[in-house]
Amino acid sequence: MKFKKYIYILFAFSQIMVFGQENEINTQNKEFFVEVKVELKDTNVPVKNAVVSVNGKYFRYSEIYGYYKVSAKVNDQLVVSHPDFEDVYYTIKSSEEIKILIEDVLENTSRFSKVKEKELDTYHRYLDSANFYKTKDIDKSLSFIESAIKSGKTSDRNSASYKTLAAIYLYWKQYDLAANNYKLSLQIKETIAAKMGLAKAQFFLKNFDESSKTYQELLNKKLSIYQKITVFEGLGDVYFSTKNYVEAKKNYQQAFAIAKANAVKAKITDVSSKLATVFSAEGNTKQANLGFMNSLNFAEKENVTRVLEEEEKVANFLNANKKYDEEIVLRKKSLQKTEKDSTSKINDNIEDAITSQKINYKIGNAYILKEAYEEAIPFLEKSRESAKKKNDIIVEKDATRKISEVFANLGEYDKALKNYEKYVSLVDSLYLRKEQEIQQAKRFSKKIADNQNRILSLEKDKELTQSKISLAYVDQQLSKESNKRQRLIIYSLTGGFLLMCLLAYFMYRTNKQQKLANNLLALKSMRSQMNPHFIFNALNSVNSFIAVNDERNANRYLSEFSVLMRAVLENSDEDFIPLNKEVELLELYVKLEHNRFKDKFDYQIHVDENINLEQFSIPPMLLQPYIENAIWHGLRYKKEKGNLEIAVTKKDSETISIAIIDNGIGRKHSQEIKTKHQLKQKSKGMSTIKNRIAILNDMYKDRISVEVSDVLETGEGTKVELLLKKK
Repeated sequence: MKFKKYIYILFAFSQIMVFGQENEINTQNKEFFVEVKVELKDTNVPVKNAVVSVNGKYFRYSEIYGYYKVSAKVNDQLVVSHPDFEDVYYTIKSSEEIKILIEDVLENTSRFSKVKEKELDTYHRYLDSANFYKTKDIDKSLSFIESAIKSGKTSDRNSASYKTLAAIYLYWKQYDLAANNYKLSLQIKETIAAKMGLAKAQFFLKNFDESSKTYQELLNKKLSIYQKITVFEGLGDVYFSTKNYVEAKKNYQQAFAIAKANAVKAKITDVSSKLATVFSAEGNTKQANLGFMNSLNFAEKENVTRVLEEEEKVANFLNANKKYDEEIVLRKKSLQKTEKDSTSKINDNIEDAITSQKINYKIGNAYILKEAYEEAIPFLEKSRESAKKKNDIIVEKDATRKISEVFANLGEYDKALKNYEKYVSLVDSLYLRKEQEIQQAKRFSKKIADNQNRILSLEKDKELTQSKISLAYVDQQLSKESNKRQRLIIYSLTGGFLLMCLLAYFMYRTNKQQKLANNLLALKSMRSQMNPHFIFNALNSVNSFIAVNDERNANRYLSEFSVLMRAVLENSDEDFIPLNKEVELLELYVKLEHNRFKDKFDYQIHVDENINLEQFSIPPMLLQPYIENAIWHGLRYKKEKGNLEIAVTKKDSETISIAIIDNGIGRKHSQEIKTKHQLKQKSKGMSTIKNRIAILNDMYKDRISVEVSDVLETGEGTKVELLLKKK
């Protein structure tokens, strides 16, 4: 059945298997059976071709029971894999039924025919058959893989097929082919299992740097508990092979800690043994001995095969450290186990198997090393006899050579010669066998290479390529749609941003215009606030002239006052007027004030002839309040006649100075004699002119600056200096 690539996996856990108190799991060490059901959610149809494993041990679907019957312990991690959905991980808590529900998303469900369903199921049968024959018949296994690749309709299934093919090559020690197919599987779809297989193949190829890199990449993935242990163990193997014992120990210890915390017995034994091997390689005999004893204790909790493997490692360690008596005792225990279970797989005649002939040979060899030659002979004879029965010519040859050496050491040279002749004959036979095996290996390698080439050059590859092209086209269309949406979003955001910028600009311009309008209004208001003292006093002066029948002076004064007022009104709407006009207004104003206070001060107005007054502009009547202050608050209170000087001088090509200097009573003394009302009026007049200058500078970029200081150190006299820049 075909599932969507990304699916929703639902768990249904129930305790329907509880038969009574006696079936409850009380300890983590007790194994029990768990029902694992993998079904389609809507139809409850069982998925029979999932890969179900616990701690690296795989379980097949049982047609009898109708589920996967899994042997496990508390805290073991269940992993359910399938080419058509993502891996499922679950930590087993008890003998509960575990039901994994897969959402059935068959394409065109209503039109889904039985023929099509049968066609899709064929792929899984091919894959199951390939796995079944993996350790039995490589030809059959490869042929089923070829059929699986032909019937694979999706990239996920092709990835699974190449991963299975790589696992077959790995088992048959074709590591280069295994690595290539794992890479091909990963190119189609990256999976944890394929990546772990690749790291293992790279290790066997002695590509230690590549293997280490692949294992390190796996540590960044979501791994099951068993996978984490395997990865750390794999890294430990890599570092041990490169004699980096510090890193090897560190990774083995990581693996051991996880295995022990989760009671993964098989890995506890393996990693403990490897840690002991590292200590042995470092020369740390004490730690190595302790580690091997621990691994042996762990192995005894598993099975006889595992015990024999660990006893073999411990015995080799004892031999290397010349503890021959302990080695002999341990190997005799192993011998009893092999003889007791003669039908077990431990007696299979394979290269790495622990067999009775090998154990007898090593016991005899240990006796020889401790020079107990008489005691060595029976074990060597048994080894040779057993090896001959099982056609193990290698052990038979080695045992015969050792027997010859023993008789030679005992001085029995006839027996030594006789056994040596047998040894030579066995060597010749072994040589012929090796030649045959080499030829068989060549034929085997060629056969495998042909199968691999045939698999890689399947005609179905054209369809797969076409499928990839179609997928690429779909991806391209989706990409175009995605890019189109992205462009729309970008354009919308850009348009929004530009609109915001435009709005901000209009707001800024409006605020600026409003501020300018406010400033202009303020300036106009300030210009209209001409000191009423001047107008009031001017009218009083006219009145006094009339009172004394001085009609001539009254008419002249009134005429000059009207000229001044007309000029002020004409300039009332201007921010700046030419400096020459301002000077004329000041001359007229000072003249009027002097007519009133002739006995109080004299005045002089000096204008530098080198200054072109028309090049400079100034706010109208800006200087009038300072001149008024000088007359009314400085010179008017002076007992003797004072002096007022107005000087216009050049500072530089761009700036002129306008100084108003009086020798009146000074600012401090003036403050002391003023009434509260006068203080208030003065303060208001000065604050108004300061605000006026500030607004003008804000509008016209600091064209005006004013500084007020005392003329004398005693505080008498006041100097107002105004700096004016060109327009």
